[in-house]
Parts: sequence; C-alpha cells; structure tokens
Amino acid sequence: MEESSAQRRLDSISRHLLLQTPQPNHGLQQVSYVLGGVARNVAECMSKLGAKPFMISALGLDMAGNLLLEHWKSSGLSMEGILKHQNVETPVVCNVLDVNGEVAAGVASVEALEKFLTSEWIQQFKYSICSAPVLMIDANLNLSALKASCQLAAESKIPVWFEPVSVAKSRRINSISKYVSFASPNEDELVAMANALSGGNVFSPIERDSSRNQCSTETLFHMLKPAIWVLLEKGIKIVVVTVGSNGVFLCSKGGPSFMRTVCKGNKPYVSNAELFNTVTASCPSNTFSNPSDSDKSSFLFAVHFPALPASVVRLTGAGDCLVGGTVASICAGLDVMQSLAVGIAASKAAVEAEANVPRVLNLVAIADDAKLVYSAAKVVFHQSVL
Repeated sequence: MEESSAQRRLDSISRHLLLQTPQPNHGLQQVSYVLGGVARNVAECMSKLGAKPFMISALGLDMAGNLLLEHWKSSGLSMEGILKHQNVETPVVCNVLDVNGEVAAGVASVEALEKFLTSEWIQQFKYSICSAPVLMIDANLNLSALKASCQLAAESKIPVWFEPVSVAKSRRINSISKYVSFASPNEDELVAMANALSGGNVFSPIERDSSRNQCSTETLFHMLKPAIWVLLEKGIKIVVVTVGSNGVFLCSKGGPSFMRTVCKGNKPYVSNAELFNTVTASCPSNTFSNPSDSDKSSFLFAVHFPALPASVVRLTGAGDCLVGGTVASICAGLDVMQSLAVGIAASKAAVEAEANVPRVLNLVAIADDAKLVYSAAKVVFHQSVL
C-alpha cells in the first residue's frame, strides 16, 4: 500500500515536470512560505468562525516558531498550552505541489512534537480538556500522548475527533479507537486504519483510473463500505471519509438520531451564537430524520455530501479547514450534518486561497455555500450490513 502511494506521488511529480515549459527569465519552481500544522490549521479555521480553541502544542524559539506564535497572539488566542523551549525545533513541512495544486510529494520534520508534547505536558491542561465541547487530536502525537488525551476526555464524556494526518500515522488509531467519537480519514488513510484495526492487510487502496472517475457515488461508497464498517465496529462512532472532488461520506451505525446523541450534552460556546443562528437559517435541522431510524448495531447509515465547485489554488489546507469548520459548528451547537456542510464550505474557501487557512472566512458566504451542500446531501445507504 505504501509503495503504491509513493509511486502515485512520483508519477504525479513526473507529470508536473513534463507539463511545464520554462519561460525566459522565469524559474520552473515557485517557493512560498505559509503557516501550517494540522492542528494549528484546524484551530485557526475555528477561530475565524467565532470559536475560541485552546491549543496544546510545542514550538521552538526559532524563526518558524516565532512566526507561528506572533500570528497566534495576533488572533487573540491563548498561548498557555503551547510549550516554548530553546531545545525544540519547530516542526516544518516541505511540500511539492503539482499543476493542480495537489501535494505531489512532501518531507516533514515533526519529531519535536513526539519528543516534547508528552502526556505529562498534556495532563497539566486537564481542566481545559474536560471543559471543552470537543477534543480534536491529530496523529502527530505519540501513542502515550494520544492515549492520555483520550482518557482525560473520557473522564468527562467529551467527544474526541481524531484526524489521521497521513497513511503511516493513521495507524495509531489502533490504541485509542474505543475513545474516538469522530474520525476524518481520506480514502488511503481509511484503508490503513481499517488494516491496523483488523490486524492485517485485508483492504487495498481503490485504484485511481479512468473507470474510477466514471463510477457513481453509490458504487464508490460500496467500494469503501467494508473498511468504514471496520472502524465503526471497533468503536468509532462517526466516520467522515473525504473523497476529494467526489465529496464526503458521513457514516455511523443506526441513523440520524444516533448521530445527534454523539454530541448530546456538549457545551456550546455562547459567544458563537452568530454561527449557530446564521447556519440554522440556511440549513434547518432534522432534515434527515425519518421513521426508519434504527438503533440496531448491525445497521449502517451513510450520507453523501457533494464537494463545491472551486477555483483551485492549492489543496493543502482543504482537509484541515473541513475539520475546523465542522468542529467549530459542533461546538456552536449545530448538529453533525449541518456542521459537515459548514466544513465543506470552509474547505472550498481554503482551496481558493494561497494560505492553508483563508485570511477571512465570511460567515454569510460560508452559510450560503453550506446551504448548497446541505440541500444536495443524499442518503446512500441505510440498512443492515449483515
């Protein structure tokens, strides 16, 4: 699986180089520096939608770290949970983008997070975790830190959102699946997670060929369904599978009523009433409720949310803004389906921007785009898998 993924990246780079024709006085490559980090991108997106995320991370006292801290401070967000130390080398990622704005290859140096972002550091912020509406963790954390974070959330019944980050790191789900309420893999991460939870190489990535582009939404879902079911069977309550330009599949056991129980009792931010009211006016709740809701453990419920047409600049922040928009909306008290529509709208804004997170997220525009997504969402599966 990893060889296949690596080969696809190499093929993409080759196509990128072959398609380019250097012009006089112009270089072949363009280098740009943008603020990043999965959790940081998610948190910044949330803040621009009115939430007040509390971030726990580690940075060095170097140029990259100072840039990140200054931006964080200028946004009026708490820096209490961010470990700052001269021995930390601020994580840096170098991505090569192809002509379509997709990541063709990347090299990451994020060892500092595994070394310095320890369970002991995380334990210091027990109160902040246990009083949060949702805890979002990403797979850059080491296994000890992941488990400590999840256990703190479990003590206060706080929903946990797991962002896989990469194919290799997504396998860390194996030790914490029983704590996870939401997981947001892409197709390759989904397969890797299902294999890790199954204890073998049971599933293979879907081949990306011309026939794949012509297959229906229902056919694509049925290709992914066995892997999705493994995640649900292992305790993850809601699986959000991103499938690029094909949109997103939102999956759970039972039906819409079950999805609402996942965040029942969460603590919405009173200060984020504007997001709640604006989106509710565009996307009325309970649209997908129906008498056929089932609480049977063998039932799989899946809704397809389409992607929005966009003028793509780069795709590196799309997934993070989808998570950020969705989590911010859940924190504001919106249901999961309304929230995911907002996440897709935020993702569209991200791919049209030079930065990983757009400089401004216009709430009215986000709500209008969310309405388009929400109204076009379609149930693709609701029956027993046995």
